[in-house]
Amino acid sequence: MKFLEKILAKADVKLNGNRPWDITVNNKKAFSRAIFSGILGIGDSFVNEEWDCPAVDQLVDKLIRAQLLKYVYRHPAWMFHATSGYLLNSGTRLKANHLARRHYDLGNDLFQVMLDQRMVYTCAYWGEGASNLDQAQEKKLAVLCQKLQLKPGMRVLDIGGGWGSLAKYAAQRYGVSVVNITISKEQVKLANQLCRGLQVENRLMDYRDLNEQFDRIVSVEMLEAVGYKNYRQYFQIVHNCLANNGIFVLQTIGGRYSTTHTNPWIEKYIFPGGMLPSMKQISENSRKLFMIEDIENIGPYYDKTLMAWWENFSKNWPQLKGKYGQRFYRTWKLYLQGCAGSFRAGNLEDWQITFRKT
Repeated sequence: MKFLEKILAKADVKLNGNRPWDITVNNKKAFSRAIFSGILGIGDSFVNEEWDCPAVDQLVDKLIRAQLLKYVYRHPAWMFHATSGYLLNSGTRLKANHLARRHYDLGNDLFQVMLDQRMVYTCAYWGEGASNLDQAQEKKLAVLCQKLQLKPGMRVLDIGGGWGSLAKYAAQRYGVSVVNITISKEQVKLANQLCRGLQVENRLMDYRDLNEQFDRIVSVEMLEAVGYKNYRQYFQIVHNCLANNGIFVLQTIGGRYSTTHTNPWIEKYIFPGGMLPSMKQISENSRKLFMIEDIENIGPYYDKTLMAWWENFSKNWPQLKGKYGQRFYRTWKLYLQGCAGSFRAGNLEDWQITFRKT
């Protein structure tokens, strides 16, 4: 315990302190879980209420800025997980379907109260006067459409478009027809209701089954589910489906370094099979298929987006808790606030990359 207190002091974090980012230890099992299981044990002990923290986002921000992640990365459990991620293919069809069931098919009721009115489950765009989540997400959709240079009559593909928020916006504002593909049955069901009467086709479909032509292609935070072994195939499929001189806009969360694995707790409980690409991996795997015209990092906006989702989630929890339970509440608190802190500290980024097929 003394050793842990000494380490945490480097980040100005105290055990059983009274500040929002301090850690309260409720059960000494928390120490043994951290020692033997690393980040996975730390996350599990939080969900089990063996330790607590009012502001997990502030705690994570401080730990990262103090460069304490090095202790996590050196843990044998993390190294084993990293080796498994390198050897195995995290983006198979089987794992993609598992991700859909474990996350996106949890229930539309959850996402309807947590997200904005358009149900956009990706980083919002808080610049240029957006003062709330609805405005910031609408601005993000507008920015994406501008980068796509949409014109009436174009045929657009949205890979991993969820509940059809971008497809609906583009069809309404620009007079284009949109094919939105997702592997989530629940998303397709609700997207068909939300896009009724528009030139939008929502398909339950894997990106590997695409074989048709589009004037424009967009994919917003779906590459994280592809896996590093499949990046080249992904870009090749997009290239094959995009008209000559067409524009492809990719938005993805990413890290500074090339990765072949992800956080084991996030992988187990939140995004099974998820993996964050690096800019190097994107550049190398899109080489000779596309020309990169523009890159914008909107990562600083993700902190505010995630905290807005957390505010909505916690505010509406009374109507959700009967279905989901206390462990789910604590799991999603750690997920949403922990990711917010990671973006706040600059550990994660979020890029909008504009490609042109040449």
